[in-house]
Amino acid sequence: MKNKMMSIFVAFFAVIAISTPVVASEAKSLVELLDMIESAKISETAEYRQREADFLKDQRKQSQLLKGAKNTKAAEERRSDRLEQIIRDNDIKLAALREQRDKRLGSLKELFGHLTGTAGDLRAKIDQSIVSTQIPGRTEFLDDLIDKMSSDTKLPSISDIEKLWYEQQREMVESGRIVKFSRTVILANGEPAEMEVVRVGSYNLLADGMYLEYSPESGLVSELTRQPSGFSGGAEDLQEATSGFTKVGLDPTGPFGGGLLAALINAPTLIERWHFGGIVGYVITAVFVVAIFLAIWRFVVLYGMSGAVKKQLTTRSADTGNPLGRVLKVAGDNPGLDAESLELKLHEAVLKERPGIESGLNLLKIIAMVAPLLGLLGTVTGMIITFQMITLFGAGDPKAMAGGISQALITTVLGLVVAIPTVLLHTLVNGKAQGILHILEEQSAGIVAGSLEDK
Repeated sequence: MKNKMMSIFVAFFAVIAISTPVVASEAKSLVELLDMIESAKISETAEYRQREADFLKDQRKQSQLLKGAKNTKAAEERRSDRLEQIIRDNDIKLAALREQRDKRLGSLKELFGHLTGTAGDLRAKIDQSIVSTQIPGRTEFLDDLIDKMSSDTKLPSISDIEKLWYEQQREMVESGRIVKFSRTVILANGEPAEMEVVRVGSYNLLADGMYLEYSPESGLVSELTRQPSGFSGGAEDLQEATSGFTKVGLDPTGPFGGGLLAALINAPTLIERWHFGGIVGYVITAVFVVAIFLAIWRFVVLYGMSGAVKKQLTTRSADTGNPLGRVLKVAGDNPGLDAESLELKLHEAVLKERPGIESGLNLLKIIAMVAPLLGLLGTVTGMIITFQMITLFGAGDPKAMAGGISQALITTVLGLVVAIPTVLLHTLVNGKAQGILHILEEQSAGIVAGSLEDK
């Protein structure tokens, strides 16, 4: 029994020793261990009491802070009530002062309203005006003037009103002047360059023969990405002129956004319109080139042949180097034939000459007939593509639909452009050929008639 109690006691202190390893490691006997545990309990009890005292102390401090916060809240609420009353009193005083001001202003109030509207319109106009590229910063005064006339505590002075009148007059005068000044210009490649800019009133800006554009949002002057064709010469002349009159193309809608210049720039050139025709347009162009070369070649050949035939008419000896000479040689080789046989021989000779004379004429006629049909083919295919796009994306944008139809009609134009001159060329070349054939038939008939007379 004693051993059992001793084992339990040792196990109990072993557990305590495990929970307090530092203390157990220093104990050399069970008595020392009991003393250490007792001293630890005493120290823990003192620590707990100290914590409890601190907690109570903090609780009293928090109570005092809460009481102070409540007192501050009550004081602020009383202060808020006083301030609200002051605001109500000030509103009453302010309403009375406004009424007094309105009575004293009288008709000036209506005048200030007109001035405010005028200043606002002038500010909007100046913001968009290209005159601001030369004279910047004019809208700052107008902003201050509008603020004064819209304020309840400020009034514009006589000098402010006079300056408004001055700015209106200056804008009107500058819109009728042509001025040169230096300005940084953003080139088409994105690089800035200091250039001499010519301002033509409030319509257009020019520099080195180029048309410029002004962005009111950024205040930058930049070169147009694409210049209007056919107007660069006048712009260069104006740049170099010092006096007198100079012919130059201007956009009269410049002060209102430059719509005409933008439309002129965006209008496709002749080459671009030709590319709109696509594959069918290229085929029509190739056919036209063939027709031109064929017509020129046949005209040159027939012109030389006609000259040789006319020369043959002046001589009696047959020259086999031209059609008439070969026909005459047939008559000379058959002197004893009767008239009917000779006529058949001569007719046969003329028929042999006809293919060489009329060579290429049928091809020209075919090209003149096929070119409009090719143009119609391109138009029909283009219209099909346009209507397919409308089916997919709708017809909400009339400009896009009109652009597609316009491109589709380009091939019709190309077909007519090819057909009309080809018909004229065919007529010209055919007339030359028929003139030679007429001479051959005439001479043949004359030979037969002479044979009959001799008999």
